[in-house]
Amino acid sequence: MMTVKEFLVGAVGTNCFVACNSETKEALVIDPGDNAADLKQYMNQNGYHPAAVLLTHGHFDHCMAARELADHYGIAVYVHEEEKKTMENPAFNCCAMIGKNLSFTADRYFHGETDHMSAAGFEIDIYHTPGHTPGGVCFYVPEEHILFSGDTLFCESVGRTDFPGGSMAQLVRGIKEKLLVLPNDTKVLPGHGEWTTIGSERQYNPFL
Repeated sequence: MMTVKEFLVGAVGTNCFVACNSETKEALVIDPGDNAADLKQYMNQNGYHPAAVLLTHGHFDHCMAARELADHYGIAVYVHEEEKKTMENPAFNCCAMIGKNLSFTADRYFHGETDHMSAAGFEIDIYHTPGHTPGGVCFYVPEEHILFSGDTLFCESVGRTDFPGGSMAQLVRGIKEKLLVLPNDTKVLPGHGEWTTIGSERQYNPFL
């Protein structure tokens, strides 16, 4: 069973999730945009063993603490291959918003329109949903009916597309083709704001 703890991290209030396997105490860290010390304290206090850092995309507010956590626990940072430029180039990862000049790296890459991984005892489907960024992805855990949607899909909204590499047409198409086909009761845990469900977004999201 997956238990999820949400942390509001960083200068722009990003949702970081620690998703733990309650049987094995293994954990996934999704979009650690900052506050590495708080995340480490939480995992150490609860005896969790991080298995991977998963990034929905490479904007600074989603990955700023990724390398520190990965190095501390000896684990890998995962992101889509189309997101390398976003992460590595300060002009694309938006770090100027906080007055910094930063570059980020990952260790392993997802490929193509869909991918799959096994980590922390969970089977995870990875959907490439470009539009907010070229390599944005969503992580779906079918057995738990949970979707980590990053900045692709929000509660009654969608991600901004005015950043480098953005495209509203791509974003909406990806959501409709890959996310709205999921079961109505799928919990959607976005990169900002409140949680929602696929059924609710199918009915009430004005962008879709």
